[in-house]
Amino acid sequence: MNVILLEKVENLGEIGDMVNVKPGYGRNYLLPQRKAALATNKNIAEVESRRADLEKAAAVERASAQSRADLLSGMDLVIPANVGAEGKLFGSVGPIDIADAFEKVGVEVARSEVRLPDGPIHEIGEFTIGLHLHSDVNVDVNLKVVPEE
Repeated sequence: MNVILLEKVENLGEIGDMVNVKPGYGRNYLLPQRKAALATNKNIAEVESRRADLEKAAAVERASAQSRADLLSGMDLVIPANVGAEGKLFGSVGPIDIADAFEKVGVEVARSEVRLPDGPIHEIGEFTIGLHLHSDVNVDVNLKVVPEE
């Protein structure tokens, strides 16, 4: 299935690129999310005429993500958790818990932006987590999981 990209898609291409993708990926992800359009002559001409506007909107979105990254870089986030005798958590700390902790300190982070390289956290300590704010903007944040008092 040939599609033309309406925005930058990580590991696929830039705005205006015509790419060949598997039909399921195109039908179920790219087209419904409006990240791409079918590569018909009409759509290709339309994207080429709107290319400057699309690139301008993408630049604004990237600048917004970069300003959020500047705010978040170097931030230490503390999450109190219920801990057993051996320092193991009852449950785990996952993306939802991290997004809620950011919300409590007044920073808006979606759970889909949280990247946990080793999966959910099951013990107390300090961890480095990644935030994927935009296809070009990633930032690392220090996370401290401490026992509840």
